[in-house]
Amino acid sequence: MSVRNERTGHDGARGLGRRGRRIALWATAGTVSLAVLAGGLLYYRLNGNLSTFGGDGVSRDRPPAAGADAEGRTPVNLLLIGSDTRSGGNQDLGGGEDGGARSDTAILLHVYADHRHAVGVSLPRDSLVEIPPCLLPDKTWTPDRPSAMFNSAFSVGDTEQGNPACTQNTVEKLTGLRIDHTLVIDFQGFADMTTAVGGVDVCLPRAVYEGDLDPHLGQRGKELFKQGHQSVSGQAALDYVRIRHGLGDGSDIGRTKRQQAFLAALIRQVKAQGMDPTTLLPLADAATKALTVDEGLGSASKLVDFAMSLKDVDLHDVKFLTVPWRYQGERVALVHPDADQLWAALRSDRTLDGQDASASASASAPASAEPVSAASAGPAAVDGAGIRVAVHNGTDTAGLATRAARALEDSGFTVTDRADAASRTHRGTLVEYGSGEKAAAEKVAALFPGATLQPGDRAGITLTLGADYADTADPTTAPPAPAGPLPTSVSQARSADQDACADLTYG
Repeated sequence: MSVRNERTGHDGARGLGRRGRRIALWATAGTVSLAVLAGGLLYYRLNGNLSTFGGDGVSRDRPPAAGADAEGRTPVNLLLIGSDTRSGGNQDLGGGEDGGARSDTAILLHVYADHRHAVGVSLPRDSLVEIPPCLLPDKTWTPDRPSAMFNSAFSVGDTEQGNPACTQNTVEKLTGLRIDHTLVIDFQGFADMTTAVGGVDVCLPRAVYEGDLDPHLGQRGKELFKQGHQSVSGQAALDYVRIRHGLGDGSDIGRTKRQQAFLAALIRQVKAQGMDPTTLLPLADAATKALTVDEGLGSASKLVDFAMSLKDVDLHDVKFLTVPWRYQGERVALVHPDADQLWAALRSDRTLDGQDASASASASAPASAEPVSAASAGPAAVDGAGIRVAVHNGTDTAGLATRAARALEDSGFTVTDRADAASRTHRGTLVEYGSGEKAAAEKVAALFPGATLQPGDRAGITLTLGADYADTADPTTAPPAPAGPLPTSVSQARSADQDACADLTYG
């Protein structure tokens, strides 16, 4: 029975109902406001966690940015650097006793334009590469170092934070790929990330002991990891990816294989929990406390947006491999032309099985019957396998040697040197060759219409670029990589859905 309010004339139950609805509306609004405020505070906290490095140390001579496909999509190249800096709490987790920072791990992640394929390429830390000029803390630039260990680029300047811009410059010089974002994570951040996801499933071919992690221990010590599958997090996860001795030949190459298996398992774990902000934010909270990123990725929202852009990548289409390599004494040399073909494929956004990931529906349309003129066809297709070329820029136009080297490598040539010529006033492009090398030099000249062939007084082939090449070369495009599968050293990559116990050692 309802009670009528004599003063207002309203039915009591109806009034109570209206008040109840108003209270519910205000309560809902308050809850939403609190949720928005909490979300804002969380992002504010994450942003406060992040450290960034400035762009002043990034090279002025960079590869061109990747072009968009017919649907406006572009591939993304992200450089992931694992740092063993001794600052903060990292020394307690396994950092060395000396100062400075070194890069124990470097992976170039290429996300294809379709955002349904991705490839992570590990770069061995002992690889001998060219380290281009890099910025020092006193704002001077180092000289070019033509044959240096790859991981020494991160140590240039000898600071606790390392030099991610120098590593980025080195990778761009090596690959001809423009790095869109660089991300550095240290020991503490890595350990916290694995704890945030509840542990990661890993595997080992045999039991591992304290002496395997620390060969100076002088004894086997206690068992750290059992043989087979197990879940690791925190310090144990860090120990797993750093184990080198006692497995295979004890090399960094074998450790790289286990790091790839670990990242594959981490991706599986995150995708299994759901790729949404609810699950990603706790992971971001853990990571950002020890993360250094470029300014273009310097906010929590950008990090989460990038992670969300990968949600449609199938585990089978996430691949991991190590750039083709061979031992050179105690160091590692990259194998050519296999490595060159890998970089050319990524520049052309071709998957490891030779498919074009940038292709859209329009790409399958019938080809036009209209003939193509010789002038618009560009340089003829050339097979440069086994031919070594030094490239010199004979003009004042920056970036020509890098551009020409990329064109040569895309056609299978091996580029032995990229430098400025003694004279910077060459009008025409010149191809010089040694005794018996004319046929090979003609193949080089075929890629550079109008180039002059000239016998030289030294062995080898040298391409000197003139103003004619500077006037005609298009800095935004590169020749497509050859169609079809890549060499076995490249195409036999690890998939993220592969069994965690497979392919974990070398030697």
